Amino acid sequence: MSALTAKTLLWTDSLMLRNVLCTGICRHRSAEECVSATQLNFPYRGLYLRHLGKDQAVADANHVLFFNAQEGYQVSHPVDGGDACLSLDLDQALLAELAPKALLHASAGIAFRAQSQRIDAHAQALVALLHQRLESRTIEPLEAEVLAFTLVSRSLGPSTARPLAATPARRRLADRVKIMLSSDLSRRWTLAEIGKEIGSSPAYLTQVFRQVEGTPLYRYQLQLRLARALDLIKRYDDLSALAAELGFSSHSHFTSAFRQAFGRAPTDFRRATKA
Repeated sequence: MSALTAKTLLWTDSLMLRNVLCTGICRHRSAEECVSATQLNFPYRGLYLRHLGKDQAVADANHVLFFNAQEGYQVSHPVDGGDACLSLDLDQALLAELAPKALLHASAGIAFRAQSQRIDAHAQALVALLHQRLESRTIEPLEAEVLAFTLVSRSLGPSTARPLAATPARRRLADRVKIMLSSDLSRRWTLAEIGKEIGSSPAYLTQVFRQVEGTPLYRYQLQLRLARALDLIKRYDDLSALAAELGFSSHSHFTSAFRQAFGRAPTDFRRATKA
């Protein structure tokens, strides 16, 4: 089996959506790769690191990754299990129309300044709806296109865009925390445990993580767990079992967090994926 497989879910005049799966068998950096046109990559399962020169970005379900045209990059997998992503190749003129100028280089062509950007729970739900309904063929191309454009606008809009103010050293510290959280989503970490593993005081760790990610560490972990729930929910008839697998204290705790994040109950979301 190939380490990387890509399945085209939708191809229209405006965009192409692919489901990209990687087994993650190689922990070290891959050979250098590049894409021919600027793309957006939405991880929804697992984690990988994207290396661009001396810079790195953690690719998990809380982020959209920007792959600039003809820009060489490498990938590595510090956590077992590989990853799954929804890859969006949008018509470049349309991408230029949707992307805020502040996120782009001033040079010719469409190229993002940063490697990645945080996305919110609504964007995560759109990713899940798109790939699940396209896989099950329960969505018309027009509706899928509209959802894809909404996803791009939501992911690149002012609600998620923010300047990268942290130093490289602080970003690397936050990256190590994100890798730890993804290695075991069900574990109920304490700040002392994370600090011991990372080699940092709980107070400093809390401050640095919030500066880098713009959100408290516990909320970041919660969003990762809920994004995983979006991916797993179709497989579970018993939501109590799903809640336990993801580290929630009870079915009611899981349902309340899910509803608060995505605006609907887990059972309602499951029905929406089959609409």
